[in-house]
Order: sequence, then structure tokens, then C-alpha cells
Amino acid sequence: MAANEVGMIGLGIMGSAMSGNLIQAGFKVLGYDVAPRCRAEHRKAGGDAARDCREVAKSCDVVVTSLPSSQALLDTAAEFFKAGRKGQIVIETSTLPIATKEEARKLFAARGAILLDCTLSGTGAQARVKDLIVYASGNRRPCERIAPVLEGFARAHYYVGDFGAGSKVKFVANLLVAIHNVAAAEAMVLAMKSGLDPALVLKVVADGAGSSRMLQVRGPLMVKGDYSEATMKVETWQKDMTIIGEYARKIDCPTPLFSASAAFYTAAMAMGMGAEDTGVVCAVLERMANHSRRR
Repeated sequence: MAANEVGMIGLGIMGSAMSGNLIQAGFKVLGYDVAPRCRAEHRKAGGDAARDCREVAKSCDVVVTSLPSSQALLDTAAEFFKAGRKGQIVIETSTLPIATKEEARKLFAARGAILLDCTLSGTGAQARVKDLIVYASGNRRPCERIAPVLEGFARAHYYVGDFGAGSKVKFVANLLVAIHNVAAAEAMVLAMKSGLDPALVLKVVADGAGSSRMLQVRGPLMVKGDYSEATMKVETWQKDMTIIGEYARKIDCPTPLFSASAAFYTAAMAMGMGAEDTGVVCAVLERMANHSRRR
């Protein structure tokens, strides 16, 4: 497996980070993205760029998909239906509705390919330094076969059950991320409004019982007040939150804190901050608190 060529469909924030780590791990990565810029950057990173999705389907036994929408996954599945082959394993890492993944799974299966639902926990910044966790689900034997690939771009990976379980675990993880991110922002604004040095507060609080991974990851952005280098854009995060909310409603599970956190991301969108990192909810709360930073 380690000597094989790995395909990568989708070379955005997460896909480019994963492919970069796979290249560093010694894999030959044939990547494709609809954006020419992403393909060019992939070549600069040492990868090979495919002309289209079908080229990846024809060339690689193992393919990783990192896609922005349900339609992108279904379009990819349709291309693999035309050009893929029996025994091919596709590692689907996107956050999408389970029903969409099930539909795509059928298209891959019709060609003899195996689609695995392998969602990720971690931001784009974490992905770049190989600090991702993979929640792998689907047929167990293929999940075991792809372990070397997962180890090439992730810190750890776990088999969590039948197809779709990976997405369900990701929904749980992202629910916590949504809440913890807003909680971290609220705490940092309280510190700023109190006249405390935010950098000092971040240092000492992150070392205590009040810490969270979101405070550690996004706290530095909140201290600087600069969210322009997004590792998860608010506009993309809105898609993820919608999926989680719809799933929770479908199974009649109340998520009051998650629902409360959604308003701050919506406010960020309304303020024209959709392209910024989700840590920008701190700026939303600063405006609500009528807090102006001294420069």
C-alpha cells in the first residue's frame, strides 16, 4: 500500500494539506481540483495534477475525496461510475449529509468500487501539521487496508462502525467545536472588556481547567484580532452546522447550546465576514460588548 499512487479529489484547504502530508510520507499523489490554481499549487508541493476526475479514477487504487458539497460528491461518483474499477477504495472525508453519501456509495458500488465514510476532526491548520483524527466507517476490511494512507495524513484513526457512523461521530465532534469556539470567544471578550491582557489570559487559562482545544487553536487568532487566514471559513462552517442541525432534528435530539451558538456565526455572515476564520465570532461578540481595541 505504501508504494501505491494515491488519488486526491479536492485540493482545497483540507485536501491540499492531506496531499502535502501524503507526499511527505512518500506517497505519489495524483490530485485533481476544478480550480486551476489548486492544481498548480499541488504541483508545486510535489504532486502530479490530473486533467480531470476520470484520470484519477483510472490511475489509482486508493482515492481520497475532500469535497465542498453534496453535488460535488455525486458528480465525482458519476465520473467514477464511468472510469473507476472493481476493488478501488475511495476514502470520503467530507462533511455531508449521510443520505448523500449513501447515494454516492451505490454509484461507486455499481462500478465495483468501495466507498468508505471517513470523516475528519481538525482544522485546516491542524491538517497542515498532521494533527487530524479520522473516524473511519464502512466495511471493516477495506478500512484496515487503507491504514497506511490514513497514517500518512492523520495523527490517529479509529474504526467507528458501519458506513455512516463516521459522519455521526463527526456531527458530535463538530457540535462541540461550534459551542466551544463561541465559548472561547465569549471568555476572551470578557477578559478584554475587563482590561486584562488577552495574550496573558490565553496563556494562563489555556493551562487550567477552563481550557479547550478551540481555545488553544483559535485563542491566538482572537488575541490578534486577525481572522483573514482562514482554516475554516464561516461560510463553509454554515454548511456543516446546517447538516448537524437537520440530523439532530431528524432523530428528535435537542441541541439547545448548539442552536444558541448558531446565531453568532449567522451574525458573522451578516457582517460580511463569511470568508474569514470561524474564530471571527470573537469580533461579533466584541461589537456586541461595545469593545474597541487599542492599537
